Amino acid sequence: MEKKGTLFVISAPSGAGKTTLVGQVLKKIPQLFYSISHTTRKPRTGEIHGKDYYFIDEPEFQTLIDQDLWIEWAQVHGNFYGTSKAFVTKKLEAGENILLDIDVQGAKQIMNSKLGLVSVFILPPSIEVLRQRLENRGTDSKTVISHRMENAQLEIDQQSAYDHVIVNDEIDQAIADLCSILENEMRS
Repeated sequence: MEKKGTLFVISAPSGAGKTTLVGQVLKKIPQLFYSISHTTRKPRTGEIHGKDYYFIDEPEFQTLIDQDLWIEWAQVHGNFYGTSKAFVTKKLEAGENILLDIDVQGAKQIMNSKLGLVSVFILPPSIEVLRQRLENRGTDSKTVISHRMENAQLEIDQQSAYDHVIVNDEIDQAIADLCSILENEMRS
């Protein structure tokens, strides 16, 4: 019998460096397939539909909720995010290893499902460093940053629900730690 693929879920508060880590890990581990999420938020500068996200409108997203076609979905920072159930199931059954870069709400939905998964939470070195990273991004207003910081503390409080926790203090070390976890879990 062919081995099913492994489902990896990576979560972090906004600004913890999750996207950067995931991008580097995908370059280093070619047997990982990245699942692109759907979102109702507008693309940021440089983001490409079908590469960074599938950008859809709220009515379409709601229709997919009503049809139970998401493996997980959540409303975060005023926008909806979700992962296609059919896409993930098909890839896992084909023996592919899938990496989901999703928020805590979505991760909890998958943790509560019948799917087996390996979960990793990325922590910033401190809450102060997280605020500085969000401010340095230059993409959000002070109000949005304050809201993200409130959410960040709630998300950080959920880290014990994850199989692994990595502190993203030094980027090269965090990449190495994440690669090690993923490679070890793929072999087991």
